[in-house]
Amino acid sequence: MAKQTDIIIPAERIQQCIYLIRKQKVMLDKDLAALYGVPTKRLNEQVQRNIARFPSDFMFQLNNDETEVLRSQSATSKKGRGGRRYNPYAFTEQGVAMLSSVLRSKRAVEVNIAIMRTFVKLREILADNALLRRKIESMERKYDEKFQQVFEVLKYMIAEETKPKQPFGFHSKKKKNRKKGEKWNG
Repeated sequence: MAKQTDIIIPAERIQQCIYLIRKQKVMLDKDLAALYGVPTKRLNEQVQRNIARFPSDFMFQLNNDETEVLRSQSATSKKGRGGRRYNPYAFTEQGVAMLSSVLRSKRAVEVNIAIMRTFVKLREILADNALLRRKIESMERKYDEKFQQVFEVLKYMIAEETKPKQPFGFHSKKKKNRKKGEKWNG
């Protein structure tokens, strides 16, 4: 039986640290450092010392525009006010997995396991949503044809109501002038 980890990080906490940047799910260096319990500077130093382990599909540095968008979405400090002096690094799922070989503490291993489980859960949720979306689209196509027939009938019925109707029943051609309440002697 698998040993329960001592450090419990809620999946919701990890999910809040996953961003969609350049059409990839990534985690930022500052969030990973906080989860691992190390300063961001130390995490990035370890990555730079082992840069061969982090090709561009594992990690990339955000450009100025991406950094500015993140800064406006989350209240981070502006340049020159004690904040970061360089753009953050973003780690893909494979990059996060590689961090466990660079950061060798017990906590790093346990946090990595929790992060990997969260990525798996997110993939399952997305797969379920994709399946549901395909089913709905299939139903829409199927029922659109049938509802189109219903709409055609409704249009026909509405068009029938707008045509002037011919009077039916017995009507005399003469109009008699009579006053209200007067009996008609037809």
